[in-house]
Amino acid sequence: MRLTSFTDFGLRMLMRMAGEPMRAFSSAELADELGLSRNHLAKIMQHLSRAGLIGTRRGGGGGALLARPATEMRLGDVVRILEEGQALVECLGVDPGRCSIDGRCRLKARLRSAETAFLADLDRSTLADIALSPPIPSGPGVPA
Repeated sequence: MRLTSFTDFGLRMLMRMAGEPMRAFSSAELADELGLSRNHLAKIMQHLSRAGLIGTRRGGGGGALLARPATEMRLGDVVRILEEGQALVECLGVDPGRCSIDGRCRLKARLRSAETAFLADLDRSTLADIALSPPIPSGPGVPA
């Protein structure tokens, strides 16, 4: 199974936030640290905020925080939220009528089963299990 870049970036962002759960992160800060597009990350933040995984605050001291403890966020649930509307293959999507072998295909059920097993395996872990520690500072004036 291949996840979208939206999901990949969202997971990286959440992993980093879980590493310092009491800290508010700006989209610019996370984008710079993770080497991601600020625009793309801002869209992901909006999506995660609407889904209730993160909360956002404006102004000084603002930014994004996890909306609940990372120990309560199952990875399968996070992927389901981020991959919402993205079918594994076209025939499992919103418009399955586009399939030229629909009604004769025995692959669809196997793919649906594999996708279910994949997400169930992710559900065995939480965001806390994959939390990403802050980067180690380097450069002049930083002890080695």
